[in-house]
Amino acid sequence: MCGIVGISATVNVNQLLFDALTVLQHRGQDAAGMVTQGDGHFFLRKDNGLVRDVFRTRHMKKLSGNVGIAHVRYPTAGTSSSAEAQPFYVNSPYGIALAHNGNLTNADAIKEELYKTDLRHINTRSDSEVLLNVLAHELSKVAKLELRPDDIFTAVRQVYQRCEGGYAVISMINGHGILAFRDPYGIRPLIYGKRETGKGVEYMFASESVAITASGFELVRDVAPGECIFVDGNNELHSFHCIEGVSRPCMFEYVYLARPDSIIDGISVYQAHLRMGQTLANKILREWSDHDIDVVMPIPDTSRNSALEIATRLGLPYREGFVKNRYIGRTFIMPGQEVREKSVRQKLNAIGQEFEGKNVLLVDDSIVRGTTCQQIIEMAREGGARKVYFCSAAPAIRFPNVYGIDMPTSEELIAHGRTEKEVEKAIGADRLIYQDLTDLKKAVSSLRPQIDDFDCSVFDGKYVAGGINKDYLNRLAASRNEKTRSSEQSDSVMDIHNEEEVA
Repeated sequence: MCGIVGISATVNVNQLLFDALTVLQHRGQDAAGMVTQGDGHFFLRKDNGLVRDVFRTRHMKKLSGNVGIAHVRYPTAGTSSSAEAQPFYVNSPYGIALAHNGNLTNADAIKEELYKTDLRHINTRSDSEVLLNVLAHELSKVAKLELRPDDIFTAVRQVYQRCEGGYAVISMINGHGILAFRDPYGIRPLIYGKRETGKGVEYMFASESVAITASGFELVRDVAPGECIFVDGNNELHSFHCIEGVSRPCMFEYVYLARPDSIIDGISVYQAHLRMGQTLANKILREWSDHDIDVVMPIPDTSRNSALEIATRLGLPYREGFVKNRYIGRTFIMPGQEVREKSVRQKLNAIGQEFEGKNVLLVDDSIVRGTTCQQIIEMAREGGARKVYFCSAAPAIRFPNVYGIDMPTSEELIAHGRTEKEVEKAIGADRLIYQDLTDLKKAVSSLRPQIDDFDCSVFDGKYVAGGINKDYLNRLAASRNEKTRSSEQSDSVMDIHNEEEVA
């Protein structure tokens, strides 16, 4: 899970990119990076840390140019080394920088092919560097000093032939322009906007619409699955469907990842949250009509809208039982179980008066590892709750995600191999209510009937892209478990991709 931004403007883009990254900070708190282009040169700054910490005034002054791309990262492939912060860069052909959100499921095979056939060296374990080198190799086949839009689309068409998985990509070619493309299923989000200025039109690409509108750009539309959009050096936009696509956006974007004020694939995330709450309330009325719930409380922040709808439909009081420390990041995307567990208590504090002697229904957007809900239920009981019921706006998450979200191993998922009653016992709830997958799909698709299905692989184990099988999932689990990541994070080696100052 990452956030990407690209801008082709008539003014310096460094501040625009910085502001957009802060809007997308919820998509990655591990690292940030930016590349700008001016006077035929690339200027790069990237490192581990939050946006505000990575980019200081001394860096921003050197990040000049009217074209740039930027990235916030949570590592789901590779390691958490600052060397793997994005964007990545290769000098041949032309000079190309790339920012990527997603995961190439055949990255290992491509990496071997790049070395043996294309004679290209990959210096990190990041699939984003693999993707960049595939694009660079295909562009090198054009063998032209001046690229035309058709040349770009020909190269990207070959990228689609070689790369499998879920991905959204923004790339910058020195002296030629900026391009953006999305996997054939549109699993990972990518949106673009524009604005008219006295000097001409400007274009912006981003993972979520909120980054575009907050930057003063007009939202145009999503990049379609299998489509490549190229903005040339004169800020003229060209688009082409390089491969036939079918829309299967990631359901977890609407459940948890995206901000409520974003619109992804024409669906308002805020409205989706409301619909999830409505269908959950209907399930409670259908299956538990004689409930003894006294009050409905959200786990702040992403479940508030769903919780409010549940309270309204059930005719129950809605209360805020927890105060959130806004200086603690999202626990789900924090690296390491120990860090996540410590952060839950730092992030939330219970208001005892709201719990005392009550049967409380707690509402969360989802239950992934179970870390958060276990401790929250304990906090509710410590606050004096008589009974604690727990409600998830998402169905049980039983399968790993392979398309760029940090759910790499089944063993880390509390619902894997457990019945709902067993999960209920494991988290310490008096009753657990999960959203039904059928209801979830209907709730979200009702906001845009043109999308008839979604990537719901974390719920149903059906992987639409990449030929995922048991062997692949076993290899992924072996390489991405908590123990492996802990050893990677302790690696203090600095390599050639790590720059303290702007290159």
